[in-house]
Amino acid sequence: MLELKSVDAGYGTFQALFGTSLEVKAGEAVGVIGPNGAGKTTLMRVISGLIRPTKGAIAMEGTDVLTTPPHRIIELGIAHVPENRRLFPRLTVEDNLRMGAFTPAARPKFAQRLEFVFDLFPRMKERRGQLAGTMSGGEQQMCAIGRALMSDPKLLLLDEPSAGLAPVVVQQVFELVKRIRASGLTVLIVEQNVKQVLRVVDRAYLLEAGTIRISGTSAELLASDTIKQAYLGV
Repeated sequence: MLELKSVDAGYGTFQALFGTSLEVKAGEAVGVIGPNGAGKTTLMRVISGLIRPTKGAIAMEGTDVLTTPPHRIIELGIAHVPENRRLFPRLTVEDNLRMGAFTPAARPKFAQRLEFVFDLFPRMKERRGQLAGTMSGGEQQMCAIGRALMSDPKLLLLDEPSAGLAPVVVQQVFELVKRIRASGLTVLIVEQNVKQVLRVVDRAYLLEAGTIRISGTSAELLASDTIKQAYLGV
């Protein structure tokens, strides 16, 4: 479904990704793990068109992402839940969700997608008239994921969904990821919480200093001495 080949990217003179290659197949949940500053958020921004790589190729179901205008990338079926949620705090939950269905293809499906999101996140139905900025961190994360799902995407990009949340809420967020997967959606998730994310994905890549160091199934990475020593405290 999604394929990156030898992607270099950064900000001005600072290079954050070095020859990064990965793929996500339809129906998979794939994780990208690694420390702070490894280039994980840059990777997500490159895929969704927020920044353009200086080198390499990206394809979504055979379509060249790099020649697609950034505002059209969502129409390829890619929806991005950014780090720190980036909701519209002074808009209601329902209006935030409506913003996720702004594309011409998504507008006719608004009621259907809203029902899907409310079934997935009953709390959002209860809070539909509440200003998004007044909710808890966990509720805001639900709203941000729901907003992305409103476009009826094929691929959901989740950037650090557990960041800044209490441990009990982190557990709830990963349970939500499992439920999203069960609906048949393909997911690419970048996350520092290595143990949790490896429990919900099929495969994962370890990104360090902008370079893919290791890749494999979640079971292989959980058994890897490198992962155990550096990230699991074993």
